[in-house]
Amino acid sequence: MGTGRWRGVPLAVRCVVAVVVLVFAYGTGVHVVQLLLPQFGPQLDLPGWLTFYFTSLTLWDPLAALLLAARRVQGLVLGCAVLVTDAAANGYANYVLDPAGGVTPGRIGQAVITSLAVGLIALTPWLAPWFARSAVQRH
Repeated sequence: MGTGRWRGVPLAVRCVVAVVVLVFAYGTGVHVVQLLLPQFGPQLDLPGWLTFYFTSLTLWDPLAALLLAARRVQGLVLGCAVLVTDAAANGYANYVLDPAGGVTPGRIGQAVITSLAVGLIALTPWLAPWFARSAVQRH
């Protein structure tokens, strides 16, 4: 991120974006492992729509990471959308479908994803001016 497309961008912005890209890369890995090795996936019987959504994250997570790394505004928008919907989907799975009481690993994970969603949404107005816009948006 030091040259080319990221030249002239403050170090703080680069660091935040690098962390977010790593979060989406980690999410990609988690969802791919859960898809290929079901024993590491949710231990609940999920409705088809929710299974489809979690499977679709194997596409959306890396796409958000690539768009962010390429310094595209669409990466910020997609990143926010993915984290918000992932937090909501995990909330539904962990609080509606999971009969367990109290604190569970899934609920801790859902809280982390929610925190990441709130953080990225809060930082987006600060990050957005440093992201490339299409020629249509510049005129």
